[in-house]
Amino acid sequence: MVYVKAPAREDQVIAAAVSVLSDVGVPGMTIRAVAAAAGVPLGTLQYVFPTKDQLLRAVITKVIHDVSEVLRTEVEIDKGVEHALRQGVTSFWEKLVDNHVGLQIMQYELLTYSLRNEAGGLARAQYESYSAVVTEFCEQAARVAGERCAVGFDTLGRLALAQIDGLILQYIAKPDAARARRDLRQALDMLVIFADPKPVARRPRRRTASAE
Repeated sequence: MVYVKAPAREDQVIAAAVSVLSDVGVPGMTIRAVAAAAGVPLGTLQYVFPTKDQLLRAVITKVIHDVSEVLRTEVEIDKGVEHALRQGVTSFWEKLVDNHVGLQIMQYELLTYSLRNEAGGLARAQYESYSAVVTEFCEQAARVAGERCAVGFDTLGRLALAQIDGLILQYIAKPDAARARRDLRQALDMLVIFADPKPVARRPRRRTASAE
């Protein structure tokens, strides 16, 4: 067997766990099934993650990181708040929601798992991270484009997340891709109207005595 360093082994096991969880969910996941999916001996997996709880915590952390990276890296911040919102949310939907029902169900199961078993710590981190990313790229886009919004960027981030979350739940309950994309566009229309990004009025330059 080829020796694999610990960090790479952890990534390998976590990726396998995500695959198994997407197929069978948290209640149906077993350490043995994850070991088989990862192609590692059961003892090796238990050495890397001694308990199922530790593995699930690692999966939640990985999911938070991956979703945040998609939201952050897909956004062009030099074209204003409206463009950033539409591009960021749409890219996220296309890459991680559309045709990924199992992955989304898994995330909600992990959320409830955290609320039940982790006193909600990872669940809070999950939502705080997602809303913070939206807040961050909207604020950056406004600054670069010289815009201001009618609401605080933190409020905009939380409400954007709330809208997306509701649409995801409806989509996984009834995976109608065309309807979901149509609803997403309309939800983004509402967010843009709510944000009401406008160019910041520039103050007129004072004339100096020498220029008079």
